[in-house]
Amino acid sequence: MQIIGFCRFSYPAEGGFQVEHDDIATRIAYLYAPERIEARFRQFETICLPGIAAQTDPEFTFLVLVGEAMPAPLRARLEGLLAAVPQARIVARPPGPHRQVCQEVINDARDMDEPCVMFRHDDDDAVAVTFVERLRAAARDCAALTRSHRMVGFDWNRGWVGRPTAQGLRAEPTVTPYWGVAQAAAVQPGVRLTLMNFAHNRINRFMPTVTFTHEDMYLRGHNDHNDSRQKAHVAPAELPLLDAAGEAHFRERFAIDADRVRAVFAAP
Repeated sequence: MQIIGFCRFSYPAEGGFQVEHDDIATRIAYLYAPERIEARFRQFETICLPGIAAQTDPEFTFLVLVGEAMPAPLRARLEGLLAAVPQARIVARPPGPHRQVCQEVINDARDMDEPCVMFRHDDDDAVAVTFVERLRAAARDCAALTRSHRMVGFDWNRGWVGRPTAQGLRAEPTVTPYWGVAQAAAVQPGVRLTLMNFAHNRINRFMPTVTFTHEDMYLRGHNDHNDSRQKAHVAPAELPLLDAAGEAHFRERFAIDADRVRAVFAAP
């Protein structure tokens, strides 16, 4: 069973953002502005990548979509971070229609004659280290359903919303369905639609979905540069600071090291 994870890292798409820009040049300047891109790198390093690198089931591909306009020093920094993640593959594309480009990148990595399970992942979010293992098991458990439908969605709705800071991790638990993290879809052979063709909070309008709520499966990143900060449901900026037990839970569940978070976010 082919499993593909897909992550956009400051890709200057046409559309796909809630923050609008007048033209692509303005969007590129916004995405690579020093303060913003530094924050994205710090979150990618300390929040996103640890859980991806520590997956208990290592048999998956992790695609990282970037823009061809990404400055060379930033590209080199990204390559350095991903060097320790053998599943990771950087894919560079020029600006283009958001859903179309995402679909093409994912399908280029697929064996279209075989079924595929794909998951979406933002560069400031985390999944539990057991996510791919659970995802593979869910697809197998739902084999009758996936044989009958071209796409079947999977959504783990229990997790945390969190903010990395120089003092440590500020976070609180949440149960939020269809939030776009720890979300996946099983796709039949030959079907060219991907999970990225659908808004994450609306996939249940277009395909049957299976929801799991029995274990923490994600950390939804919350920061000043979230594209979705305009949304009313986003958690408030002041989240409680994790205590030692909470930090231990994050280290075991998400491979997130609070000491590393403090060091990275305390740096100038």
